[in-house]
Amino acid sequence: MNKMHVDMGEIENEPVRPKITDAKGILQQNREFLDFFWDIAKPEQEIRLKAIENLIQYLKTSEKTDELTYTLKRLVDGLAHTREAARPGFSLALGQVLSVFEEIPLRTAFDQIKEKHNLAKVKKKLIRNAAFGNFFGVLALSQSTRLPKEPQVVLECVQLLQSLSQYREHLRDLPRKTMVDILSETSEEVFEEVLLGALQTDLSSAFSTPEQLQLLLVAMQKFPQVLKPKKLKKLLGTSTIITMDNIPKLTDVLKMAARSVKKDRLLPAVALDLLQISLREDNFELFWRETIINGMLKDQPGPTHYLSYRLLGSALPLLTLAQLKQVLNGEVMRTYGEHVVSAQLPDRFKFAPEMETYVGDFLQGCDDPEKQLAVMVAFSLLTNQGYPVVPSFWRVVQHLQPTALQSYVDWLKDMFLNPRLDSCLDFSTRRQKENQEGGIQRENCIFRLRKWIIPRLTSIAENNQVKREEALVMDVARFVFFHAFFNSKKATPDILETEATLSVPLDEKTRAIIINSFFGLLQHINHLPLLGDSPEVAARNQRHMQGVMADGSMWIFCLVRYADTLLNQPKYVKSTQPFSPEQRQAWDSMLASVGTLMKKSKKGQTPETSAFQQLFLLVGIHLFKAPEDLVDLMQDLQNCMEKAQEKKSKKKKAVTGSAAAGEEEPHWAEVVVDILLSLLSQPSRHIRHVCRTVFSNICPHVTARALTSLENTVLDPDKDEEDSSIVVTDDKDSDKIKKKDKKKRGEDEDDEEMNEDESDASDDDSDEGEDEAMEEGSEVDQNFRIELMKVLQNQGALATEEDGSDDYELDDEAMMKLDGSIAGLFLEQKKKMQAKKDEKDKLKKEKTLVRDFKIKVLDLVEVFLARQGSSPLVLGMVEPLLSVIESGMSSESDQQEQDFLRKAADIFKNQLCRAKQYCKTVGNRQGELHDLLEKLMTKTQKLSDSSVSLYFFSASLYLVKVLRGGCPGPQQMLRFMGNVDVERVSAIFKGALCSFMTRRKSPLSGLMFVDLFTRFPVLCVNLLVTAVEHITTGVREHQQSQASAMVLRGLQSREVQQLLAGNPWAGLLQQAVGRVAASLETVVETGKNKVVQEKLVKALELSLFLVKTVNEQKLSVDLEPLEKVIQSMREVLGFRKTGQMEDTYWAVMKHFGVIKPKRDRTRKTKDQAEPTAPKKKKGFLPETKKRKNRKKQLPVSEQGAADANTVPLGKPEGGKKKINKIKRKLPGGGETPVQGPTKKAKTT
Repeated sequence: MNKMHVDMGEIENEPVRPKITDAKGILQQNREFLDFFWDIAKPEQEIRLKAIENLIQYLKTSEKTDELTYTLKRLVDGLAHTREAARPGFSLALGQVLSVFEEIPLRTAFDQIKEKHNLAKVKKKLIRNAAFGNFFGVLALSQSTRLPKEPQVVLECVQLLQSLSQYREHLRDLPRKTMVDILSETSEEVFEEVLLGALQTDLSSAFSTPEQLQLLLVAMQKFPQVLKPKKLKKLLGTSTIITMDNIPKLTDVLKMAARSVKKDRLLPAVALDLLQISLREDNFELFWRETIINGMLKDQPGPTHYLSYRLLGSALPLLTLAQLKQVLNGEVMRTYGEHVVSAQLPDRFKFAPEMETYVGDFLQGCDDPEKQLAVMVAFSLLTNQGYPVVPSFWRVVQHLQPTALQSYVDWLKDMFLNPRLDSCLDFSTRRQKENQEGGIQRENCIFRLRKWIIPRLTSIAENNQVKREEALVMDVARFVFFHAFFNSKKATPDILETEATLSVPLDEKTRAIIINSFFGLLQHINHLPLLGDSPEVAARNQRHMQGVMADGSMWIFCLVRYADTLLNQPKYVKSTQPFSPEQRQAWDSMLASVGTLMKKSKKGQTPETSAFQQLFLLVGIHLFKAPEDLVDLMQDLQNCMEKAQEKKSKKKKAVTGSAAAGEEEPHWAEVVVDILLSLLSQPSRHIRHVCRTVFSNICPHVTARALTSLENTVLDPDKDEEDSSIVVTDDKDSDKIKKKDKKKRGEDEDDEEMNEDESDASDDDSDEGEDEAMEEGSEVDQNFRIELMKVLQNQGALATEEDGSDDYELDDEAMMKLDGSIAGLFLEQKKKMQAKKDEKDKLKKEKTLVRDFKIKVLDLVEVFLARQGSSPLVLGMVEPLLSVIESGMSSESDQQEQDFLRKAADIFKNQLCRAKQYCKTVGNRQGELHDLLEKLMTKTQKLSDSSVSLYFFSASLYLVKVLRGGCPGPQQMLRFMGNVDVERVSAIFKGALCSFMTRRKSPLSGLMFVDLFTRFPVLCVNLLVTAVEHITTGVREHQQSQASAMVLRGLQSREVQQLLAGNPWAGLLQQAVGRVAASLETVVETGKNKVVQEKLVKALELSLFLVKTVNEQKLSVDLEPLEKVIQSMREVLGFRKTGQMEDTYWAVMKHFGVIKPKRDRTRKTKDQAEPTAPKKKKGFLPETKKRKNRKKQLPVSEQGAADANTVPLGKPEGGKKKINKIKRKLPGGGETPVQGPTKKAKTT
């Protein structure tokens, strides 16, 4: 009772707590409702939008006045949130609430905004937040769509935004933009009666800032009846905006607007509004000439120029045809062209993509073909010394209408035939002008223009996005082909290309470009789908019909017929390289053969017929390019086709004698392969693709000798140096190198031309640099030294012993003679060095061409493996491919060599070893394949590179798979091994396994044998005993751990368990248990040795499987030795932390009935803590190694007193906290200083 009285007294004596008040009403709201406001303030936009949506829905369903009032107050408070991402969320939410709940007066919301974010009462550090609160509040009212209904609130909002203009450092131009938005939604009556007076000052000073000018322009567009010329005269002093007096002001405003959007990279709205006003006032020419050309472009290249370019792109849809031609042929376009050329350097801003977007949008939205053509022609005429600045492959062409496209193609062709340089808007960069002493040559400009026009034409025909017809594509192809190989002599209506003649003849460089462009176009149209939008065309395209026209004829055949027409019209057409009688005979025989094949194909198309037809057409069209090289090839092709036809007739007649006689001659497929190899030596992507297609068609007929020719060409690494003469042997082949280099240079002509002005300045210095590099990089030639000494001695320039003086001098005549002799000697030496350099470059080119040729031939190998993977001929590819991989891995190579090696390795791995289709019938080649398997495995063990060894091992497994063949049925699948000599193959792999386990450095790996065990369970059963033995007899811990992993993978196989069912299975497990136990006994301490840890982990994983399997299957296997060893390991190893090793260990112990003990996580108190020796701090020196204090040695107490009175300069005397930190507690509770004085002496 007494205790109760005491407690009651304490309660009575406590101070009275204040009454809890809920001024904001937060306590009355539920948790779900309050979470909406938290989510609105989050930075993620999706969360904010979802929260606003849920808040509106909640308020609709609740219908509580207090919650709506609280929502309004909470949203108004959030407008000035300290987080920038939260303010737009609260503003949007407030706008949506005011839009949905119209019972909330806008006056009430506006008054709360002004009261909460009053700039006159807020603290100075919160002015920025309050300014944003006012701005976002007005923005919310504007977004509510109710603002135009309350004119007085509109007026006060505009006045508030005007007052916010003084906080430009925080809000920038946001208030002015919001005023423009409000103005665009206001009715004319409200503007005239309410807002016009309030905006009087802003409208009168419209030429001061871009925002005020935009406000005026928007008002003029929105309310033309209010802001009439008389009103403008009163406000601005002029009745129109675009006047000569206002031009300087407008220019300054546009410059300010350009700099304000420098980082945003967009067109200011005021610029576009000003352009529209100029068009409305019919003063566009004045505005463009004075404001843009004479104003904006006079500044240095930068924001003002980019604004002019953007205004040009935006003006395209607004201008008439005459205005378009005027603007696109003016100074703005010229300046834009200079920018495009100079911006080719890296790390420079490039406006070309933006201009391409502007032009593409204009063409897409324009329905007038004349305007489309005018824009395309204008940009094509913007040239840099004759070369247009727009790329030859310009994607905007896809938006042209068919009539405009045809007109543009006709214009390009006419410009090619009659180059009118005076119509071009041509310019030269500053560097180009400096490098051109004699001025621009007209011939060079014409060459550059034609060099662009031809790729421009071919790109139109090749672009699948362009709406083109067959007639247009054929027209372009005929035009390019005609000017590549023919000249017009006289006009004839039968050949349209003869009706227009060249005003300037073509030179050899231009013709070479046209030839390359034609064959590039030929490659494309050879894969061109059917053109058109009809359902029939779509249905035929679904069958992947390529290279044919709507009538079924091939594109290349139509071009061949056109070429034959030209050859048969010598009166009107002249060939640039006329055919000899032999070449013309080859051409005519090609046409006859193609006609014969086409007749046969009408009866029934076969792959063989299609292959010969494509080859004849391909070789025939290439006769115009290299007739000397292809005449013999055409004859071989004729003989090959005849042999193929004879073979079919022999099969029908079954004449034994004639067949035996035919065996002496090469098979027709072998001849075709040789022809394909000859064609692949030419640098043409079209030829490469056609050869691949043709070879794919004749794959079923390819013989072993044909494959041998492929192997000898590309797959035998020992013949690289010998076969280098395949490509470069004499002058003809050297010409091929030149043609290949020209083609490579021609692929990126556009980029080269655009960069020419940047490289011209360094041309003169490059030659000097090469000479210096030649002089510095070359070693001194002893023969040259001897020759130099002879020259000096012959001229008497070297002092001899007879002279007896070091000051020996020559007269002027002797010196001149000596100079001539030395100059001649050095000139001869320079020629020798240049010859060596040329020879080195030639060898390098030869090697590059040979490797490129071999990469092409690898395409044929890949095709054969993909199409004929089940053929026995594939087996002959194993060794050559391995030889290529081995030689490539062992040599340091450049990028091309690596590409070749990577392609060969990919073909070997994916198309050969992992192919779904493989040879399943070996016939009488069983012994040969077993010998090859033994040979590969023997070499695998002798290799030094493990990565190469992996490919050899994979090839061995592939041979085993081939020997096994296909399984006859699922019942025999388990033990079925087909033609495999199981004992011999097991012995081979057993030897390899023993080599891996007994050699310290072996190229083999455990994963190889794991793969073997997985794929061939029968072989796994024969090798498991050997693997089990090496768990303890492996030469190193690594081999022992790999043996455990192999055994585990083999025992886990269900097929192996079925093969060893019964006593063999139990015996093998018993043997494995003994070996694992013996292996674990040797582990004394793991320490930090990763190899020992790996061995222990693998052994424990195997132990877990053994114990688990024995217990589950209840086998008679003695686990006691393993149990004893594992139980003893706990004391030996002393696990300190969790991990794979400890988890596996306790998993094994769990099967023996021992559970992992739980770790005691309670902390011991100080009294219970066992006294332990103080740990030596890491990094502290022992006492014997410490430097002695040079000060006078004092007793510990006196030294401490002396140090206590010593205070370092600049530090306070109160050092008690630092002394406490220096002290270190001993186990007994005492403290000792840790040499504080010595440390202080070091810091002072």
